[in-house]
Amino acid sequence: MTLIAQKSLSQGNWLDKHAAANLLSISTYTLNVYRKKYWILGIHFQYLNSRTIRYHEQLLQDWLVNICDPQAHQRAIEVYQTSLLSNQNKKRGRRAR
Repeated sequence: MTLIAQKSLSQGNWLDKHAAANLLSISTYTLNVYRKKYWILGIHFQYLNSRTIRYHEQLLQDWLVNICDPQAHQRAIEVYQTSLLSNQNKKRGRRAR
């Protein structure tokens, strides 16, 4: 995967349920079923509070494209996880005085 693709995954848009359902051309009810059956909390979707859920646009698109090839989608998930700032190596060097 290219550097541009990695950046787009890490900086992906987080969509509300209506935009996510529209993106996949499904109902919000089906979105709820997919969330419970197929998707991973913290990867494909995230709870902001008890009533607000956001969906990762690029990972949902990748999931739809690779629905018959879970290994390909797993690679996209791994790229997404490694591109997060929390998974970047710390810079080593002298401390500033």
